[in-house]
Amino acid sequence: MESSQESLFQQAMNRYQQGAPAQELLADFETITAAAPRQSAGWTCLAWLQLLSDQSEEALRSARMAVKLNNQDPQARINLCLAMLETKAKGVRDQIEVVQQVLALAPEVGAELKESIDDGLNRRPEWPALLKVKAWLEL
Repeated sequence: MESSQESLFQQAMNRYQQGAPAQELLADFETITAAAPRQSAGWTCLAWLQLLSDQSEEALRSARMAVKLNNQDPQARINLCLAMLETKAKGVRDQIEVVQQVLALAPEVGAELKESIDDGLNRRPEWPALLKVKAWLEL
């Protein structure tokens, strides 16, 4: 990402971490992904915000793009699992298995994923798909 895009990304992330509602940040991440379409982090964040905003179909497309650009990112795969569960798409088990493999090889990633899951449940309490993924990953 060029520096202005990195700055927009950081600003949007900071606003999210300070508690800004997901829907307020969607336009920022749409701009980020349009300007830097080969950067997986923007797509991963956009998919997460779309999931939090009940935009499952859009989230499925964004999460697929994030995984395509970085197939080793467990958060991108979790987002893909969530979008697949919410749209009733097939292949969730395969994605969960990849995340489990990443966790086995890099257990320190588990803390980040647990934080992300807790954040999701805080922002969208009793989220059925996220509760399933949390149980499957034992986080």
